[in-house]
Amino acid sequence: MYDIERYYHAGSVAHAVALLMEDDQARLLAGGTDVLIQLHHLNARFRHIVDIHDLPELRGVTCSDTGHIRIGSGTTFSELIEHPLVQNHLPALAASASVIAGPQIRNVATYGGNICNGATSADSACPSLIYDAELEIATPQGTRFTSINGFHTGPGKVALAHGEVLVAFHFKPENYRNKVAASFKYAMRDAMDISTIGCSALCEIDAGRFREIKLAFGVAAPTPVRCTHAEQAAFGQPLTRHTLAFIAEAVAKDVSPRTSWRAEKSFRLHLISTLTKRVIELAVKQAGGEIQ
Repeated sequence: MYDIERYYHAGSVAHAVALLMEDDQARLLAGGTDVLIQLHHLNARFRHIVDIHDLPELRGVTCSDTGHIRIGSGTTFSELIEHPLVQNHLPALAASASVIAGPQIRNVATYGGNICNGATSADSACPSLIYDAELEIATPQGTRFTSINGFHTGPGKVALAHGEVLVAFHFKPENYRNKVAASFKYAMRDAMDISTIGCSALCEIDAGRFREIKLAFGVAAPTPVRCTHAEQAAFGQPLTRHTLAFIAEAVAKDVSPRTSWRAEKSFRLHLISTLTKRVIELAVKQAGGEIQ
C-alpha cells in the first residue's frame, strides 16, 4: 500500500516544472525504484508525486554529427547497456549500468533518478564524473547547464532546486574520443547489493605514458568524488607497477571513507588502493596496452 495524498501526471517537462512550483511538497517519480520504497515505508515527504516516467523528452540516446552525445535522464539502465553509442563511446557507463541490481530493476530504473537520488553509492555517478558529463536542467526561468562535478553537495543531496527537472546528460567528444575507460564495483553480493566501493577510470595513453587520467570513487567520501591529486600524480608517468602504486598512494589525499555496518574504514581504504590499480589496468588493457 502506498500512502499517496496527491498524484500529478506531467504531460511535458514544462508541465512538470509548473506542477512542482504549484506544490512545494511534490517529488518527482521517474522509474520509481527509490521513490516507491519511500512510499512503502510511509515517508510523509513523498506523499505528493509528480509522475514524469513516460515523457519522450527524457528518453533516448543520440549523437550529433560533431560527436556530442545526449542521454535523456529518463533513459533506463537496460537501454544504456544495450545502446551501441554507449557501448562504443562510453564503455565505463555501460559497465556500471550492467551491475546495478538485477534485470527487473534495470528495466525501469533511470539514469537521472540514480544521480538525483544523491547517494554516494550511485553506480552511474563515477563514470559520469570521469566523462565530465554536463547536465541539462529545466527550471522555472528556462534551461540551465551545469557540470556533474560539484552536482553532489552532500549525502543524499544534489544541486537541484525545487521546481527543477534534470532533462539530459551531455558528453563532449573531447571527453571520450581517443581515450579508454573502465569501471569496477566491489560489493558483497555483486550487482544485487549496494557498492562497498565503486570506481571508474579514464585514460589517454601516448608513447607508453599516461597523458591523462581521470579517476572517480563512490562510497569513498560523503559524495562521489574525483581524485584530483591522483590524476595529477599520474600525468606523464610510464605504464608501470611503480606508477600504479604511486597513483594509489596519491588517492588517499582525495578520499575520506567512513566505517559503517557494511565495511570498516580501514577495509575501504585497502579496497580503494587495490581498486585504483585494478580499474586503471582494466582501462589500459582496452587500449591494447600492458602495465609493465
